[in-house]
Amino acid sequence: MSELRLNIISKDWVIIASDRAKRPEDFKKEKQIEVVPAYQDNCPFCLGNENVFPNIETSCIEKDGIWRVKSIYNKYPALSPDKNPARAFDGLENLIEGFGVHEVVIEHPRHDLTIALMPDDDVLNILKVYVDRYRFLKKMDGIEAITIFKNQGLAAGASQKHPHSQIVATPIVPPQTRTRLDNAVRYFDTTGKCVFCHMLASELKGAKRIVKETEKFVSFVPFAAAAPFIIWIFPKRHMPSFADIDCVELVDMVNILKDALLRLYHGLDNPDFNYTIRSVPVNENGQAYFHWYLAIVPRIAQPAGFELGSGIFINTTIPEDCAKFLRQAQ
Repeated sequence: MSELRLNIISKDWVIIASDRAKRPEDFKKEKQIEVVPAYQDNCPFCLGNENVFPNIETSCIEKDGIWRVKSIYNKYPALSPDKNPARAFDGLENLIEGFGVHEVVIEHPRHDLTIALMPDDDVLNILKVYVDRYRFLKKMDGIEAITIFKNQGLAAGASQKHPHSQIVATPIVPPQTRTRLDNAVRYFDTTGKCVFCHMLASELKGAKRIVKETEKFVSFVPFAAAAPFIIWIFPKRHMPSFADIDCVELVDMVNILKDALLRLYHGLDNPDFNYTIRSVPVNENGQAYFHWYLAIVPRIAQPAGFELGSGIFINTTIPEDCAKFLRQAQ
């Protein structure tokens, strides 16, 4: 029988359509083999094209005189730091100039790699740049929230094949972040517990939806996953902000992130996906009730009219089956 499941963090209801559920292996699609070169002469991110496509670096990690990962200002930014962050009100019109920061993290010199297949040191470098830029941007006047995200593949909205992710710092708190924060505050006021820690403890106790557990992190398919094969990665230590992560945890995060992406890579034939780091707003304490995490969403199912009209998602897979499938994927 189908079920309606509530996500206690987002307060979203999800219909788990078990009556018409697909088997997890039904989502595995054999892709045509695409030969992607290690270097592309018209790629603005490839090693060797720096003079052809100049950019302004904000952070860079090098080895033997060659950059391994770097963050740059987006050439076509959605937001710019030279704008005015002040709000303007005129009747019903509430606006802010396009103030903020929009950066691109070029994850590797090679054009043909994905994080799942990169050496651990290279993935660690990516995470180090994430943390470095997060900690820097959170100190900027006018910045309220920082979103770190990755779009891989056309279905995920990527416009470049070269491995990259993005960082956007905004003068407002995004609605999804605000909703999660408000829900977390109410949960804490009612129960005295962090809703994220409560969810993590429950998932570990039941273990039905766990994908992998390491010393510092846990990856799992949420009880009320809104789409097939969503994976959440939670740090075990209670931390409201991604900026709070320490060096040991950063190394362990390499293991859990690569593991999750590699299971999707092999289990579902390298699907397009998005991932996002969800962290407390920069000017919110959140010490007792918020807990940052990383969410991975494979783009193998698209929302349709009911989802768009109601805000209730229909998931045609069973989260427990998805987790079991991913545990067996190598």
